Parts: sequence; C-alpha cells; structure tokens
Amino acid sequence: MMEKNAVILQRRIAAFLVLLLMMIFILAVRIGWLQFIDGDRMAAKVANQVKDSQTLQSPRGTIYDREGRELAVSSLTKSLYADPSEIKDPDIVVSLLAPLLEMQPGDIKERLSAGGRFIWIKRMIEPGVTKQIEAVIKESNLRGLGFLEESKRYYPNDNLAAHVLGFVGTDDVGLDGMEMVLDKVIKGTSVEHFVDTDSRGIPIFKSIFTFAPPKQGKNVYLTLDSTIQFIVEQSLDKAMLTNRPQGATVIVMNPHTGEILAMANRPTYNPNQFYKYSIQEWKNRAVAYNYEPGSTFKSVVAAAALQEGQLYPEERFIDNGYVEVSGRRIRNWSDESYGNVSFVEVMEQSINTIFVQIGMRLGAYKLIEYAKAFGFGKATGIELPGEEEGLLFRPEDMRDSDVATMSIGQSIAVTPLQLITAVSAIANDGVLLKPYIIKEVRNVDGSIEREGVIQSVRQAISPETANRLTGLMEKVVLEGGGKKASIKGYRFAGKTGTAEKLQDDGSGYSAGRYVASFVGFGPVEDPQVAILVVLDDPKGSYYGGEIAAPIAGEILGKIMRHLTIYPQIANELPAPKENIQTSSTPLPNIQAPPGKVVVPNVAGKSIREAGDELTQAGLSIVPVGTGVAVRQSIMANTIVEAGTEINVYFEAR
Repeated sequence: MMEKNAVILQRRIAAFLVLLLMMIFILAVRIGWLQFIDGDRMAAKVANQVKDSQTLQSPRGTIYDREGRELAVSSLTKSLYADPSEIKDPDIVVSLLAPLLEMQPGDIKERLSAGGRFIWIKRMIEPGVTKQIEAVIKESNLRGLGFLEESKRYYPNDNLAAHVLGFVGTDDVGLDGMEMVLDKVIKGTSVEHFVDTDSRGIPIFKSIFTFAPPKQGKNVYLTLDSTIQFIVEQSLDKAMLTNRPQGATVIVMNPHTGEILAMANRPTYNPNQFYKYSIQEWKNRAVAYNYEPGSTFKSVVAAAALQEGQLYPEERFIDNGYVEVSGRRIRNWSDESYGNVSFVEVMEQSINTIFVQIGMRLGAYKLIEYAKAFGFGKATGIELPGEEEGLLFRPEDMRDSDVATMSIGQSIAVTPLQLITAVSAIANDGVLLKPYIIKEVRNVDGSIEREGVIQSVRQAISPETANRLTGLMEKVVLEGGGKKASIKGYRFAGKTGTAEKLQDDGSGYSAGRYVASFVGFGPVEDPQVAILVVLDDPKGSYYGGEIAAPIAGEILGKIMRHLTIYPQIANELPAPKENIQTSSTPLPNIQAPPGKVVVPNVAGKSIREAGDELTQAGLSIVPVGTGVAVRQSIMANTIVEAGTEINVYFEAR
C-alpha cells in the first residue's frame, strides 16, 4: 500500500513538473514574441499611453512698410479644446462657456457630442477671454478642457493695405495677398514636445533639459509707404461717398524704380475679421480687374506714332466731329467738332476722331507691337496673387474698325497695374520697368536674405520720344481735360479717360455705365511718383477729368508735402507751424465762426480713428509713423480754415 501511494505521488509530481515546464516554455515563447516579434508595436502602445505631446508654434514673421512700420504682426494666443470622454455634464460646460465665447449653446453642445478624445471648441481666443475661461474652469472644477498655444495674426491698421497684405487662416496658413505668396518664408515653425504622464494624463516627469524653441519666420519689408497708403485710402473713402462708384482703385508707383508706394481698392475689408466679408471684397482690383482704359490709352498710341515718325507735335488736323471706319461712325466724347486743330490741342481735348486717323496710319501690327512693348497683354509678374493678363487682339484678326476703336482705348482690356506701369515708362525716359512690392526679406538676426531690385524689361520708346510725349501730357494737366489734377507750383503730366463699361459676360457695353480714370506723373522735371485713379461705374458725373483728376490732384499734393518736394515757386505751399499737442485731456468746447473749424484733440487714437475724427471736423490729416497719435502739428481747440492739413505723429506702444 505504501509503495502504491509513493508511485501515485511520484506521478503527480512528474505531471506537475511537466505542466510547470510547459507553462515556463509557453511564457518564454510569449516573452520572446513580445520582445523580438511584437516589441516595437507594444513599446509604441505603452509610450502612447504614458506620454503626452504639446506642439510649440512660433509666430509668423512681421510684415513692415518701407520705413519699418508694422503692417502685420503675430503673437501667440490660446485655443480651447475638449476631451468629451472626460466631461461628465456637458450642459453645465455649455452654459458656462457660451456667454464667454460668444457662441450659440447648440454649437458647443454639437461639438461635444461629436465623439473622440479631442475636439476644438474655439480657436484663437483673445487673452482677456482666455483668462476668464481659465478662472471658470478652476472655480467650477471642470475636467476635460484645456488650451493649446497657436500663432494669431494681427493687422494693427485694420483695413490699411488689406488687398496687398491678405490674411491668414486659423491653421496659420496664408490665404491671400502677401500672406499667401510668402507663406513658406514668413510662416513660423512648430516643434512637438513629449512629456511623460500617468494613466490620467497628468505629467509625472519633467526633463532637466531645455527644448530649443521653434524658429520664427522671416520678416518682410514692402515697398509701400504707409503714410502715402493712408493718404490714398482716405481720398478713396471720400470718393466712394461723393461719386458712389461700384468700385475704385488707386496705385502710386515710383517710375524710376518700379516700386509700389501705395495700392488700394474699394470695396475693401478688415483682414482681422476677413471671414465677415465676401470674395468680391477680398479681390485686389489693382491686379485682377480687366477694363477698357479709354482715353488714357491714347498716350501709348501717341507714343507709337511719334516713335514711328507717323506724327509730329506741330502737325495740324481737320476734325469734323465724327469719322466713319468700315461703316462704323465714331464721334468725339463731347459730340463737338473742333475744326482745324494742332496735335497739342488733340491731346488736350482728347479728340477721338484724330486718334482714329493716327491709329489707321499705324495699322494693326504696329498698334499691337507697341501695346506689347508697353507691357499690355501679359502679366507684369508682380509678387501678388491673382494677376490678370488683360486682352489684346491678334493683329491678323483685326478689322479696320478694331484698329479704330483700339486707337481710342476700346477693344483692349488692361489691368490698373499694367496701365500705370506703361505710363511710368514714359516718365522713365521710355524704359519699361517690372513693378515690385517686396523691398527686402530679412532673417531673424536682421541679415538680408533677399532684396528687391530694379528690373528693366525693355526700351519701349526712345528718351526723345518720351520727352516729347511728356510735354504733350503736361499740356493736358495745364490746359486740357486734366486741369483738375493740377497743383499750383508743381508741373505734372497726365491723361484722363472715360470708357464705356463692358458687361460682366463680355457680350457688349452696359448702357449708361462708365469707367472714369486719370493717370499721370510728376514733377515733370524729375518724376518721383506716378499715379492712377480708376472709378468703376460712378453715379452722376462720369468723366475722368471731372471726378478722377481731382482725386489724383488731392493725393499728389499731400504726397509732395510728405516727400518734402517743394514747389518751384517759393511759398506756394507754406509748411505748417509745428505746435505740439500730446495731452489726451479733454478741452472745453469752442464755437468756430462760419467757414472755420476747431481742431480736435486726437492724442492716443489710431491712424484710422484720428483720420475719421479730423475728416468729420472738415480737416485733412497727414499721418507720420504708425501706432497711436502722440502729437499733432496744430494744437487742439485752435480755430483754423476748413480743409487745413494737420500733421499727426504716431508711435507704437
């Protein structure tokens, strides 16, 4: 019996040992599998469970004007996210957050019910609101909510140069203007920072090593002068109220360099809130609007005829008030007959019938040749998105009637930028330059990575022809249709234009709708600026000489003073006395006699606010610098003549 029990015990021990060995073998196989076969996957899974990551985003580079004044800046701001699985009572969270975020409760609740472990509640929250939300989260002990830092773009001057600057989306992606063109250059970088956490996501380890911050984007300096830009936009705002056009564009260029000093359009938008505006309001009409230039194109026709020896300034013509070409009758804009006239008078009065005769002398091939020589029919290549090429006939397809209408600025479509570039060539001894708007791109350390340079495209006409044509265009401003652009003491050259407006589908002209314009440059002895004013479908008067020329004259007068270009005749435009006004303390009300106004105190106001207040008071502002107003040239509560210019000095704070 004893022996039998011993055998049974031995068998049980043997079975146990076999089972134990099998278990050890299976465990070893499993460990080997996990270690050598599935190790990488499991390690990643464990790391994912005990590590959290935080993305550090650097700001975009700053965009400045030519003088280093800020046009677009970035700062780090916070965005609110949620982990719905951690939120026990969504209704409480919704009720607390909706008023602070200015969101509909239903929108927040919909996001919280979307599922997943991460959802955005609101991006790019203002610092003050962020502090309020953080306080609510702490006081109410809310779980499942957190913030991540993101880079937010700010435009300190609101809509100033909006169409040039463009705007940035919530993911720090440039969506229009310079922000889009230079997105890869000025966009900041992001670095993912990993932190060890427990199972609830709470950090349990802080590295003793410091992480290198992500690199900031490069800074960009534009050729724009923010003071000239403000002058232009203020005049455009007045034109929109007075002439009520569908749209308007003004470009100011340096004709000797091709630098764009100002570019503005109406309608416009505020890039800080771009999402509130339509695509049409985003459109940069200066480069993306095709229109028939009308009589402003006659400068190019005259240049071609003078260069080809088909015309002499002293030549005389007979005008009968109309001319017929291929059965089509073309009249003068005034419906008048001027009789025996010199070409000087033809330019001054912009006589259609004589320009038709000149165009017929040139013929289709020469007209198109010179149009291309001046840059029409091809994009200029400026560093802005959406540039159109305009429209030109193929010369072999042109009938005589096409030659006739092209000679007076019809049957051709141009962009505003093409036209001012072409007229700038006349001011630049006949040399066509490529326009540019990026002055410099600088690295974070201040070194220059890229610099804008003057690029000559071609010699469109000889210097002698350009000089002759300049004299003829000066007569237009002195005695012809462009008289309202003249400024006492200065010599300017220019040409007005009034063209029928094409229908949107291009099928013909819109009855009673016109495009009024003026293009010019000066001072004639050494042109420093060229200007183009285009008013699309104005209400009431629609002649370029009546409504576009005065706008150009107003802008040019202020630019001359800003650039300290003095009139030829001494004391024509005396400089204002520089009294200093720095206090923002309210002053007592003073009643001004008829025809005079009281200068308001604009200390502490932005350029836009100061401009609006002075304009409403019946005064004119010449801004210097950017930021907030720190002083003004004429003391507040001073009684002055209506229309007096006030120099207001701005500094960043």
